[in-house]
Amino acid sequence: MFGFLKRKKPVDKFNENSPSEYKAAPGTDIHYDPELINDLKNDHQNLFGIYTEIKTLFDNGDYPAVSTRLNDFRGDLQGHLLTENVRLYIYLDHMLRGDETNLELIRGFRKEMDDIAKTAMNFLKKYEAIGVDTDLAEIFSKDFDTIGEVLTKRIKREESVLYPLYMESYK
Repeated sequence: MFGFLKRKKPVDKFNENSPSEYKAAPGTDIHYDPELINDLKNDHQNLFGIYTEIKTLFDNGDYPAVSTRLNDFRGDLQGHLLTENVRLYIYLDHMLRGDETNLELIRGFRKEMDDIAKTAMNFLKKYEAIGVDTDLAEIFSKDFDTIGEVLTKRIKREESVLYPLYMESYK
């Protein structure tokens, strides 16, 4: 039923999809990957799918399944953040050296995401026991909606402002 929500393979080879024909960012071994932005956007869709499923499970009172899917969400979010940190932010930081305006923008995005990630991980830790501690259900909904709003806004900004900066070379 939710075949489109299948988990992706874990990210363990950062340049597997980056043929050596593409330029590495100066001072790194991180090559441009023409599929990276599509992969990151697919991660976003996967996270939205899990989020939606969690909402449905919660609304149906299936708290053990909520707990399981929260763990899945955590794993997928951590994988996505790791990919962004290593393959996107470091690449952009090195490729845009000398472009203070864009470097400031990128660093602002990175700091904001660090703060959002800490909040999201704290949320996930707080509610990981919802399957056995149903008292958590009383306050879960409001916190869950807030996390969803923050992540949705962030993802829209990433896809419209940050991701277009990712390109093979800067002249």
